[in-house]
Amino acid sequence: MVVLKTSGELALMREAGKISAQALQVGGQAVKPGVTTGEINRAIHHFIKSQGAIPSFLGYGGFPASACISVNDEIIHGIPGDRVLKEGDIVSIDVGAIYKGYHGDNAATFACGTVSPECQSLMDVTRESLNRAIAAAQVGNRLGDVSYAVQSYVESFGYGIVKQYVGHGIGTEMHQSPEVPNYGKPGRGIRLMPGMTIAIEPMVNLVGEGIKVLSDGWTVVTASGSPAAHFEHTVAITDNGPVILTLL
Repeated sequence: MVVLKTSGELALMREAGKISAQALQVGGQAVKPGVTTGEINRAIHHFIKSQGAIPSFLGYGGFPASACISVNDEIIHGIPGDRVLKEGDIVSIDVGAIYKGYHGDNAATFACGTVSPECQSLMDVTRESLNRAIAAAQVGNRLGDVSYAVQSYVESFGYGIVKQYVGHGIGTEMHQSPEVPNYGKPGRGIRLMPGMTIAIEPMVNLVGEGIKVLSDGWTVVTASGSPAAHFEHTVAITDNGPVILTLL
């Protein structure tokens, strides 16, 4: 069931979204050669707690950290630890916060120092596909219009879309209905209505769509070993157009 939010609930989600966005910024600013993913996770955790919020991911389904930090060929759900970042890595950080009972959820891929042109292009295309999906999230449109906005743009560059993992509704739970795939047909799916809140999150591989899950049971990597990028915003559907709730 899709839960429509009131204006008061959307205001609370905006507060949760802002904390999540600030936490993502904290993580991104920490991405430097020589820093460990565990250090980045700790900085994110401390920031979220300092805002009177709760890290959405910590303990969720047994996940052991406050942020998913995925490096290079890791697409999503990377577990932070002792891995030391090096020049040229690309680092995807996914983070959420619960504030007054409501979740915010966002992600971005950051360059560690100077990255290759192909990695920079991958990040730029993935970010722009998110922007196009958000622009399609208009009252009266169908969910397939949002999904197709991602797919049509990404595939025009020859990149692979991850299809086994999707975006989602969000609110008092991190994952609510509806699912928000990054592929689909325009004009299909449920109609977008005011009060809907969705997390749109393109996950894009440089080469191919194939994925593998590592033995830790969490980390999802590209089957090709090529880099991947991940960007996400929490978005409210309103009569005045889509509103990004995870903005600074």
